[in-house]
Amino acid sequence: MPALVALVHGPQHRVAYVNEAYTGAFGPRTTGAPAHEALPELEELGLFPLLDQVLRSSKPRTVKSRKAAGGRSYTFTCTPVAVPTTAASSSDATGRGTADHNAADHNAAKNSARGNWENSAAPADTNPPPAPDGKAEGNAASARATATKVLSSVDDKGSAGPSEDGILLFATDVTDHAEAAERLRASERRQRETAVTLQRSLLPQELEQPDDLRIAATYQPGGTEAAVGGDWYDVITLGGGRTALVIGDVMGRGVRAAAVMGQLRTAVRAYARLDLPPHEVLQLLDGLAAEIDATQIATCAYAVHDPNEGRLVYASAGHLPILVRDENGVIHRAGEPTGPPLGTGGWLHTSGSVPLSPGSTAVLYTDGLVERRDEDIDEGVASLEAALAGATGTPQVVCDRLIRALGVTAAHDDDVAVLVVQHPARTGSDCDLFRNAALELLGGIEAAPRARAFASGVLASWRFPTELHDLGVLAASELVANSLQHGSPPMRLRLRRTDRRLIIEVTDGDDHLPRRRRAEPGDETGRGIAIVATIASSWGCRRTPGGGKAVWCEFALPGAPRTQLVAP
Repeated sequence: MPALVALVHGPQHRVAYVNEAYTGAFGPRTTGAPAHEALPELEELGLFPLLDQVLRSSKPRTVKSRKAAGGRSYTFTCTPVAVPTTAASSSDATGRGTADHNAADHNAAKNSARGNWENSAAPADTNPPPAPDGKAEGNAASARATATKVLSSVDDKGSAGPSEDGILLFATDVTDHAEAAERLRASERRQRETAVTLQRSLLPQELEQPDDLRIAATYQPGGTEAAVGGDWYDVITLGGGRTALVIGDVMGRGVRAAAVMGQLRTAVRAYARLDLPPHEVLQLLDGLAAEIDATQIATCAYAVHDPNEGRLVYASAGHLPILVRDENGVIHRAGEPTGPPLGTGGWLHTSGSVPLSPGSTAVLYTDGLVERRDEDIDEGVASLEAALAGATGTPQVVCDRLIRALGVTAAHDDDVAVLVVQHPARTGSDCDLFRNAALELLGGIEAAPRARAFASGVLASWRFPTELHDLGVLAASELVANSLQHGSPPMRLRLRRTDRRLIIEVTDGDDHLPRRRRAEPGDETGRGIAIVATIASSWGCRRTPGGGKAVWCEFALPGAPRTQLVAP
């Protein structure tokens, strides 16, 4: 037979028979000797505990693809059989037996041994090893046929007598299959590593930290058996103290999903710079997603935090609801409006809002955190709400606690992205670093001097250095003058300071956005925005909900990092 066959018996598994294929693979073996001495390859393959188990339980067992010292791989089936004791005990080093009993007893022993094997249970708890020709073959059938042939050979050389418990080892060479499987696994590992590397490189390497918020994020790819997906998150500083928060998930797996995710994330950052309302950003993103790949659908939630309003204004394209725990520990779930996933087209998204007052914590997440095969996704969201209610600490600590509470491990079968946003309550000395002041402008020629006087008094009370005080007054004067000339009531001047910057903003009822332009020497107007852009760290403008616009500029405080923002 091309398969390797060995027959052992007794507690010491003494060798009764090995075939030519076995000796060709492992060398000549001495019959009658204990397997620990005569069959050292079984020790290397770790089969002796299995032989003991088969001998005790009288049930067949199979181990798959064990690699031997020579580099070949074998699948072993160990089957209990009854070995004639006369044949086993009288076999010498040459393999010859003695015949001292009559033919009737000899045939009786042979039939007894065969009967014991044929009545033994088939190895129902194991899988058949591949046959030498590459086709799957049942272990039970192969071993049963082998046992009949081997016992016939042993009985023909020995004498009849009582039978002893033995084990038939039947080994199939599966080296080609094992090597092909290893090549496939190596290829899958390389593909997954490529996708994970691409995915991580497309995510923010370092989250922006706005003045008024504390933010942390966690991304965990699915287990080694799961292909990486297209989960992403982002934090975008919009200027004027406002911050955009993004969470999304491309429906797919592998490098393609990660590549689509990267394109969508880049597009979101570009659209965010336009400082559009959340629903308009998703409207633009929806059309782009269909152009990138109409076969891949993505969900996304885009939210904007304005510290002056104390709330999150958001829009959702088929994404799971944002959760907010307020300062009293009450959980708020962002409800409608929500639209279909990106790439479906034909839908007009709308914006909603959820409170995010000082002391609140918001959580944005992908479905890998809450979706399980054996339960409804609403149950997972409810579990997340319960976990968030008891999760306190820094944003990173909250991230880690939510991951643990939802049972996400390294072997999790889906990607998970979590973005935790805290709006800390300012107390003590921190309150002096975060101040607000506002003035309603009624129009007329007296509005400009009133605005300058107001700005000068506020900046002096905040104890800014003289140079920063004078630049702030100049910027406020120019922005108010621009609004008086080109805008319409109602108008408001707002000054705000944080621990990093001074923000000056003017709003009015006209939605025409100013542009920076080069004024000719003879022009009497057109220099206000150019002056602001020159003296400020950054400036910008946006349309406000309900009509109108806001024009703002920022000055970095001494020692604070300088932020460059490009105005539309």
